[in-house]
Amino acid sequence: MNFGNQTPTIVVLKEGTDASQGKGQIISNINACLAIQETLKPTLGPLGSDILLVNSNGRTTISNDGATILRLLDVVHPAAKTLVDISRAQDAEVGDGTTSVTILAGEIMKEAKPFLEEGISSHIIMKGYRKAVSLAIAKIKELAVDISGDNNNRDLLERCARTAMSSKLISNNADFFVKMCVDAVLSLDQNELDDKLIGIKKIPGGAMEDSIFVNGVAFQKTFSYAGFEQQPKKIEHPKILTLNVELELKAEKDNAEVRVEHVDDYQAVVDAEWQIIIDKLKQIEDSGANIVLSKLPIGDLATQYFADRNIFCAGRVPSEDMNRVILAVGGSVQSTTSDIKPEHLGTCDLFEEVQIGSERYNLFEGCHEAKTCTLLLRGGAEQVIAEVERSLHDAIMIVKRAVQNRLIVAGGGAIEMEVSKYLRDYSKTVPGKQQLIINAFAKALEVIPRQLCENAGLDAIDILNRLRMAHSKDEKWYGVDFETENIGDNFSKFVWEPALVKINALSSATEATNLILSVDETIRNQESQPANAGMMPPQGGRGRGIPMR
Repeated sequence: MNFGNQTPTIVVLKEGTDASQGKGQIISNINACLAIQETLKPTLGPLGSDILLVNSNGRTTISNDGATILRLLDVVHPAAKTLVDISRAQDAEVGDGTTSVTILAGEIMKEAKPFLEEGISSHIIMKGYRKAVSLAIAKIKELAVDISGDNNNRDLLERCARTAMSSKLISNNADFFVKMCVDAVLSLDQNELDDKLIGIKKIPGGAMEDSIFVNGVAFQKTFSYAGFEQQPKKIEHPKILTLNVELELKAEKDNAEVRVEHVDDYQAVVDAEWQIIIDKLKQIEDSGANIVLSKLPIGDLATQYFADRNIFCAGRVPSEDMNRVILAVGGSVQSTTSDIKPEHLGTCDLFEEVQIGSERYNLFEGCHEAKTCTLLLRGGAEQVIAEVERSLHDAIMIVKRAVQNRLIVAGGGAIEMEVSKYLRDYSKTVPGKQQLIINAFAKALEVIPRQLCENAGLDAIDILNRLRMAHSKDEKWYGVDFETENIGDNFSKFVWEPALVKINALSSATEATNLILSVDETIRNQESQPANAGMMPPQGGRGRGIPMR
């Protein structure tokens, strides 16, 4: 037999490598993303349910925040991880809409599946989606209402915060928390709006409405030595010194070995060490400071010394709290006590130590250097307080975006229905396959109002038909109204969201979809397993063998 014309088989990839490609691979990736979408769907909207997640350590988390759920799900499918990434990006960029962006991305992929199965090239679908999303974003910008001319600024921000809270655990306490969120954002420097200057502390116990807004910095009382209770607990216009110095006597054996011949020599060493710390304390006293904070320990000798002189001190202050104190009260961290000048000290209107629940907190209020605030959250269980914190984070970010970007749209599925109607009308003017693809994108947008209805137990088909009818009559702000279980003008009912949330969600969802559609081959390298536990893996392998001794 003649084998001369046959091409020999060439092995390029390592044995065990899984390589799958083609149309089936794209559809497989889409199905993985749809599984993620199905998990998040029930959490959307004011009447969405929460998800209880338990990690490998048995720690439980109860949440309906999309980014939090996806972070804890531990997704391993490489394609589905893109949904986790866009959800995180939405959380970092806008702060809210993390569930919406994932559901939208899943639905846009779902609409692409029939085209792929019919043999349409994924590049044609991607081109249609890019055109559709650019039209959709342009339409949202055209519809958005600019509220910068309205004088009642606070009222508008409260309405945006209330909409952000409507789907959260704290929706029943919205009146209380809306005020807290808006106070927090308005307390910041309006040019920078650095949300990292809003501190959040969680204190178990009490009701949610026992939460406290502190116009300044607050941190939990640090570990304290004898003499602490004799220190002042309330000081008006204090002078605050921040240190990175240890004010503690150390036993000689910890620091050095000293050889002595006489008892007097030993006593001289001890006296010298005492003199060093007494000199430091005297220099601090002479600086005029009546509050001393240090990142390092302040021992019992120093604590008693300060108590005798009516000075408050706290050692081992966490770096995060210390940095916010410095930003708020001014001054600078000193790593030595020998040259403390008046400009190194900070000040505020009032320092106070208060009991909150079972904890004691140090409060610095009325800070003038940097505008900052702290939210002390209360609640019956740790999981509840953690969810309150996540809910407030979303609302604070929404208020921040509303201050920066003054364009708003109506929520409750109104903007999605209006953009969907616009894209349907536009698709009729486009010939060929693009007409079908843009129409499919328009249909995908309806997933938001449909899911809102399903989660609320309403008849989704009936409500969607009414919404389509209303929008065809140019009722552009009509969306799902949960109070009447019907449709209504959500703009006049103040169900508002920043336009940025919708624009970012649409562009992120479409980018993620196009990314999945552009991948038609997956190559997965298997870890090579050594034949025997005591042998090294073959050269180039990635196994974790143990070399024989």
